[in-house]
Amino acid sequence: MTLIKLNDTIIILKKRGAAVDSANDPVWMQNLDSEDLNFIRNFVMASGSLKEIAAQYEVTYPTVRLRLDRLIQKIELGEKTGEDPYITLIKNLALKEEISFEAAKQLVSEYRKKKEEVKKS
Repeated sequence: MTLIKLNDTIIILKKRGAAVDSANDPVWMQNLDSEDLNFIRNFVMASGSLKEIAAQYEVTYPTVRLRLDRLIQKIELGEKTGEDPYITLIKNLALKEEISFEAAKQLVSEYRKKKEEVKKS
């Protein structure tokens, strides 16, 4: 495992092909798949240059920026350990684009309303 510090953020990279016990992974990594970890590795190796990453992946700069924004959202979601598992599930589905962002917001909102109603009764 390799630790890399980038702008006061520590990024942990797993050795390629190494057997890793996911129980030892930081909580924020639990939502990341191998593609995400590979992107992080490439991003760090490119010294954080989105332009260089765009060239490596043969996509536009805005596409890389969108990918990075989604990755940041996944990491932020992974850090919210105290959040209700249902809400976390809905957010994960939205991040993976399995449901729309608007549908996720509506589901979470309705869930919170129902949960509040149950508390009051």
